[in-house]
Amino acid sequence: MEGTRIKRASFYELVRSFEKSLGYKNDIKWTSFIAITLYHILGVYWCYHYAFPVKWPTLVFAAIMYVASGFGITGGAHRYWTHKAYKAKLPLKLFLMVCFASAGQNSIKQWVRDHRIHHKFSDTEADPHNANRGLFFSHIGWLMMKKNDEVLQAGKQIDMSDIENDVHLQIFEKYFNYIKLVFCYILPTTIGIWLWGEDWRCSVAWQCFIRFLTMFHSELTVNSLAHAYGYKPYNRNIIPAENRFVATCTLGEGWHNYHHAFPFDYKAAEHFDFLNFGTWFIQFFEKIGWAYDLRQATPGMINSIAKRLGDGTPVHFPTSECVE
Repeated sequence: MEGTRIKRASFYELVRSFEKSLGYKNDIKWTSFIAITLYHILGVYWCYHYAFPVKWPTLVFAAIMYVASGFGITGGAHRYWTHKAYKAKLPLKLFLMVCFASAGQNSIKQWVRDHRIHHKFSDTEADPHNANRGLFFSHIGWLMMKKNDEVLQAGKQIDMSDIENDVHLQIFEKYFNYIKLVFCYILPTTIGIWLWGEDWRCSVAWQCFIRFLTMFHSELTVNSLAHAYGYKPYNRNIIPAENRFVATCTLGEGWHNYHHAFPFDYKAAEHFDFLNFGTWFIQFFEKIGWAYDLRQATPGMINSIAKRLGDGTPVHFPTSECVE
């Protein structure tokens, strides 16, 4: 027994020394590391054996859930709760909560705090997913590690009073794990089984693994790929860049150089890209009266910033005004 403990301690010391040799400042969060790793391994195994044959309604419903869960993140946690880019009436708030729960993310409070830290201390040691630590860390590695001291101290500087004082969010946060279990896993899986007789194993494959993990990694590309590849028409002095691939798979979140220049803009982009589903949905909810006070940068503001700080890449406006 004693020998086993010594071996285990030696293993952990070896891992920590390896981390330090790479310049890592975070300890591995073993519960998260093991859970994330095993979930991916199980997903590959399960989908290899049970994803096919599949009925066409299952594919359509998986696509619908992909868009809905994505909007819960982009239109909800990101543009609405983090940046307050628009205001929402109660029906839309409840809809955003359900969509966010279906994405299987951390709680809205955790999500908002991490993202506000990211904007305030972007790509520094205080950034939870600092892109200077490499693609793996900024993509998913940061979720497998404990936050370093700089991130923890930065978190104490973030004003979260709007989130903490929101009565609806307080209730949502209290029961979040149960709500997430229902709307991310149980309901999406069982709907296909009940309504069109999909095999339960196939339904699990498409909802719990393919749909969930595809959206999960799509959203993570904003932290990794959009901080590594692309052009910078608005601010050449920051790492975030415009990345069409990321914009496509996240349904509108890849215009990242613009977003960091104008984080308050509800579009998170300077133009109305046809794949920017978050923007289209917010505009739809404005038309039916559920969303209002949509904030956006004017062409004059965009033009001025692009001229002073941009890398010279042409920018595109919904009007005829452009950078000369």
